[in-house]
Amino acid sequence: MALEVNDINFEEVVLKSEKPVIVDFWAEWCGPCRYVGPIIEDLAKEYEGQVLVAKCNVDNSPEISKKFGIRSIPTILYFNNGVIVDKHIGVANKSTFTDKLKKLL
Repeated sequence: MALEVNDINFEEVVLKSEKPVIVDFWAEWCGPCRYVGPIIEDLAKEYEGQVLVAKCNVDNSPEISKKFGIRSIPTILYFNNGVIVDKHIGVANKSTFTDKLKKLL
């Protein structure tokens, strides 16, 4: 299951992670986010122990969303050693996310 991150725990959980991290920035009211959400959950299960998969609700975490310039959702950021190494904005199929994720391993 994807880990929920927010303004309070984002730095500790994501930026200080020793594993690669992907973060899905989303909102409950966002239709495309509801499409991407199950894909993110599948990735969390498939890559458990290798990659940290997290979700950040933009409505509940305005500071971290602003810090990373999130203007459209869903936005998926890929982190390695606390640095953004890739991103994807909008809907895509699972293979798109998997291909980007594999580059982190």
